[in-house]
Amino acid sequence: MHGLPFIASIIVVLTTTARISVAAEQPPAPIRVGILHSLSGTMAISEQSLVDAIRMAIDEVNQRGGVLGRPLEPIAENGKSDWPTFARSAEKLIVEDKVASVFGCWTSASRKAVLPVFRKHNHLLWYPVQYEGQESCPNIIYTGAAPNQQITPAVEWCRRAFGTKMFLVGSDYIFPRTANEIIKLRLAEFGATPVGEEYQPLGSQDFDKIVAQIKDSKPDVVLNTINGDSNRGFFQALSAAGIDHRQTPVMSFSIAEDELRYIGVELTVGHYCSWNYFQSIDTPANRRFVRDFQARYGKDRVTDDPIEAAYFQVHLFARAVESAGSTDVEAIRRAARGLIFAAPGGLVRIDPRNQHTWKVSRIGRVQRNGQFKIVWSSEDPLPPRPYLPETFLAAAEEHGTIMFANISDMIDLEVMETVNSEDKQLLATMADVIGFLGDARTKFRSAVLTTQPKNKVDFEQAWNAFERQWTMLSERQEELTDGQRAAFERFGRAREAFRENVKAMFTALFEAQQEIIEVTQ
Repeated sequence: MHGLPFIASIIVVLTTTARISVAAEQPPAPIRVGILHSLSGTMAISEQSLVDAIRMAIDEVNQRGGVLGRPLEPIAENGKSDWPTFARSAEKLIVEDKVASVFGCWTSASRKAVLPVFRKHNHLLWYPVQYEGQESCPNIIYTGAAPNQQITPAVEWCRRAFGTKMFLVGSDYIFPRTANEIIKLRLAEFGATPVGEEYQPLGSQDFDKIVAQIKDSKPDVVLNTINGDSNRGFFQALSAAGIDHRQTPVMSFSIAEDELRYIGVELTVGHYCSWNYFQSIDTPANRRFVRDFQARYGKDRVTDDPIEAAYFQVHLFARAVESAGSTDVEAIRRAARGLIFAAPGGLVRIDPRNQHTWKVSRIGRVQRNGQFKIVWSSEDPLPPRPYLPETFLAAAEEHGTIMFANISDMIDLEVMETVNSEDKQLLATMADVIGFLGDARTKFRSAVLTTQPKNKVDFEQAWNAFERQWTMLSERQEELTDGQRAAFERFGRAREAFRENVKAMFTALFEAQQEIIEVTQ
């Protein structure tokens, strides 16, 4: 009887030891990461290859032992080229699948659709495609180009190479319209305006009317922000109209090597594209990247700019997790800022100020083999500037000019009314409004061009002083003539538009910057 407790103790020890041994043999839990791209619909021709690049990078990380001793496990969702589907899929990846980060989106419409989801859950999206800027969210790591790394260098190069007569054509959504606003501002600096500007819905193949306008306007160059499979319809229409690169070259911002396979080299040879990466970059690192990609997916496959960005951002993520020692979103975000990686196209760096990526800008001409001959390069990586001051300054100039013109009209009318009157008080109030308006406009320009807290405070003080004078004038509306009242109303509408531009500027240049700073503290 005395031996039974002893035997029972041995059994317990052996059982516990067995459990510990089994636990020790269990593989580490994987780190789940989300993939969110369109595998169907109009954008599939561009986004499918990004999924391939992401999976290849994940396998490379896992072959090296994973991250923190844990393998990466991809969870893929199909955005279906439908923006509400992107938002629902992002919610699923974050809430149900509990991924550590999401790699995804191509169009700005899809990015804008998922952004509220990532903000709500304070999660992290790695976005691999060039875009229109005007955004800097701590919930996104931007590994594609900002406007100053793709759009504006191409406009300047086209001006030198071809001339200032430019026709703008794009898909009808956020990126093309905003990109073209940036282009028009840059053209205005050259004293030029577009000879035409037209849009078609994503997925449209009907470009005959637009091409007819291009033919009639005889531009020096066409700037193309069409996305997805619509590009085939556009270049087919150009060819049918007898327009080729010798007559009217096209500079495209959303066509790369992968899209050329679908569009057809015979339709695009001799035309141009602006990117940060081309497959033809002749370096050992890029040759190895291209070789590995084709060994995995087939000799007929190509690499391109979004493919490269989708690939290297996985490696940046892995380094951020290793550096943080954690899969916590906040820790990953802090660790990612400032990271440098030797990407196939050259060194890239995540700017700690705005979570965009330093990248080399390049322009290539389509060759008959479906590759690009690089005709221009910035050589060194360009710092990303997601917010171009020109956009805020142009809006301020437009609305400020309207305000100035209408208050001047009111003053002129008041001078005629009071020429024989002793009561000059209303005239003095109007003069004060125009004076304080001028000071506020000057301080606004300083705040935009140099984003320092002092300049922001100086503008706010100047604007408040202007507002006080405006309020004083508003309280005397009953004294205005009909002509003055009409000018007063026009002034008021322009003032509201100016205020909206001020709020957008503060959000873009000050609050977004502060938000990024607070994340790292």
